[in-house]
Amino acid sequence: MTGRHDDRGFVGGVEGLLFGVLVCLLTALLSTTVWGAVRARVAAGAAAREATRAFVEASTGDDATASALAAAHDTLTARGRDVDRSTVVVTADGFARCTRVVVEVAYELPAVELPFVGAVGAVTVHGRHSELVDPHRDDVPGEAVCGA
Repeated sequence: MTGRHDDRGFVGGVEGLLFGVLVCLLTALLSTTVWGAVRARVAAGAAAREATRAFVEASTGDDATASALAAAHDTLTARGRDVDRSTVVVTADGFARCTRVVVEVAYELPAVELPFVGAVGAVTVHGRHSELVDPHRDDVPGEAVCGA
């Protein structure tokens, strides 16, 4: 039996190796994209919570919305997010006892970040939180009866 020294079958092995590397790279890209979206969602939720807390603890109704917006922006900045990509909406029927305030934070991030190409597409994540202004505070107008 003579040994043959040719390259038959070698090309199939290289194709399989390239396919495996491609699958690994795409899986890594997908996992980092999903993890980035999860981190952005957590940041938006934290910003909504902090903004709501700042609103209900404000000293006057004039300061409440400004305090909420500042708290949301500070939280996003502290978590390494660009404030220009966010939208903060504060909804409240005035500033009185038992008033419900709802803060919604939307943050837009790239769907996929490719090397040498940059951002491709966009995904928006949302955070939402609501709270009541404390019915037992002395310096807030209104009656101390919630849910009546």
